Amino acid sequence: MNLALRDIRFGLPRFLLTVAGVGFLITASVGMVGLYRGIVDDALLVIDTIGADLWVVQGGRSGPFAEGSSVPSTMDRRVEGLAGVASVRRFVQFSQQFDVDGRNLRASITGLDYPADTGEWLRLSDGRYLASGHFEAIADASIGLGLGDVVHLGQDDFRIVGLTNGMVDVQGDGLLFVTINDAVDIAKRRTDEEVLLARAKAGGTDAAAGANSSVPQESKIAAVLVSLDPAADQRQVAAAVLAWGDANVLSQADQHNLLLNQRLWRLRVQILAFTVVLLVVMAIVISLIIYTMTIEKLHQIAMLKLIGARNSIIIAMIAEQAALIGVGGFGFGLVVSKLVFPHFPRRIVMDTGDLALLFTAVALICGVASLLGIVRALKVRAQEVLS
Repeated sequence: MNLALRDIRFGLPRFLLTVAGVGFLITASVGMVGLYRGIVDDALLVIDTIGADLWVVQGGRSGPFAEGSSVPSTMDRRVEGLAGVASVRRFVQFSQQFDVDGRNLRASITGLDYPADTGEWLRLSDGRYLASGHFEAIADASIGLGLGDVVHLGQDDFRIVGLTNGMVDVQGDGLLFVTINDAVDIAKRRTDEEVLLARAKAGGTDAAAGANSSVPQESKIAAVLVSLDPAADQRQVAAAVLAWGDANVLSQADQHNLLLNQRLWRLRVQILAFTVVLLVVMAIVISLIIYTMTIEKLHQIAMLKLIGARNSIIIAMIAEQAALIGVGGFGFGLVVSKLVFPHFPRRIVMDTGDLALLFTAVALICGVASLLGIVRALKVRAQEVLS
């Protein structure tokens, strides 16, 4: 006879409510950790998939993903002449809001150095890559645009020729890919009033007098992406760039470190703190429930001792109930997570390793929680059956 199962059947509604409560706490924990994993994956998405060995950025800056970066649009020609460099691509990215059929949308405009880069490193869900130097775009589905839609950016109309899925920046804005020349033109868009003020400041009235942007960085690019020859020494190439004095160079590992240990550091600490709080609450809830269930069974435990039951039987009953609450709550929380999180506005990544660590934490919590009930149960004397 399994005493734990018989006791659970006797109070099944309360047991199910307990499992559901623990399950929702586990769902919240999975969501916290998964949200962080999703933000990290989104932040590193372009860095990991674009296929650059080095990023040449503005001198004294940490690159476009950590802070503002602006280098001359001809920087790629200088980098291309270095020994060991196989190919270079210009890169620019900035956020943009625009209206489409009365809807206010937001995207992260990303420039592809066409024709060297047509976007073939992107994972298309529909459509094709860029085939023209102007007025074509590849959009992520999260933006809300469909294949064939036309969107007005800057002074021109762009047709969506390809769609991606899950391509977003660190803020969660979907990526909209255009050629880098189009991206620079979009960034230089100004209102009529701004053009008039620029002309007046330049002391002229013709178009040339106001041709320069009022924001100097708009006419530049954010970085130059460098692909090295297989036999090239990455450190020598980086040293050659640094010797110029007006540029900084970052490797893929440097970009990872800047994002994870600087820009996202506070977020990591906050999510870790919330997760620890949830686990502490879970430990308290399970401990109270197990202790309460034990208190309610003191008469039955005394009866078991009176008829000669060993302490190991009582210990096994309490430990099994705690384990069933933990396993049931974890399973319930996992099911709820898989049903709910796909509908969240930000991507929730449920990593197998994180789930394994969370299950281990829940198992430890249940083990410690069961000790409270076990200690109280072992203090019960057989004579208490008469009380």
